[in-house]
Amino acid sequence: MPETFVPPRRALAVMAHPDDIEFMAGGLVSRWARAGTELHYCLLTDGNSGSRDPSLTPAALATIRRAEQQAAGAIFGVSSYAFLGHTDGRLVASIELRLAIAREIRRVRPDAVLTCDPRFFYGPSYINHPDHRAAAEATLAAVMPIANTRLAALELLAEGLEPHDVAEVYMAIPDSATLWVPLEKQDLDRKIDAMRAHASQLGGWDAAAMIRQFAEGTAQQARANGVECALAEAYVRVVLRQPPPAD
Repeated sequence: MPETFVPPRRALAVMAHPDDIEFMAGGLVSRWARAGTELHYCLLTDGNSGSRDPSLTPAALATIRRAEQQAAGAIFGVSSYAFLGHTDGRLVASIELRLAIAREIRRVRPDAVLTCDPRFFYGPSYINHPDHRAAAEATLAAVMPIANTRLAALELLAEGLEPHDVAEVYMAIPDSATLWVPLEKQDLDRKIDAMRAHASQLGGWDAAAMIRQFAEGTAQQARANGVECALAEAYVRVVLRQPPPAD
């Protein structure tokens, strides 16, 4: 990470499912939390399709996963949560979804927005969840033009929500990274603890081993790009304007 990097004063993370923020970006969120960033979460679905347990209903699972998300967020001191309640597995980047995300951007007024990369479709052994791509596409469209253009969302003006310019966007799990964020051991440990809060999703999965291995592998890529570190996460970072000076 460049030495000139300054953590945002306020950040809004927008992802598709409970556990996405922790799994994709828990290290960065930990760094921001340690630096005093005010954190806000917006989850577009309740993850109510994410189980093979025949005894669970979607409504019951949604309740479980909201509670797990709040327990995970508490590790980082998250200030607020917006659960938009869309159906897991059927998310689309509609105008309605863009407006809903823009509403949260205008409400929270973050310096930075964190989401994932809509360009990442698949890897050698993984097909990216379509909800992830839809969440990312809708979030970018919400940042600009709906959140920051006065006449683009008269509905939001009618609610008393004035336009807001986001300074930076961070996209996790990038198709082609432009930024490597070094992590301290405490950031990795807190990321693992936060993932463990999502117990309904873990089953017999060893979250600690996989997260550590991924952070070490990403650090190899970081070092190849001139960033010395032992642990890292990768992002695309878009700087739309210079963040406001610290108070």
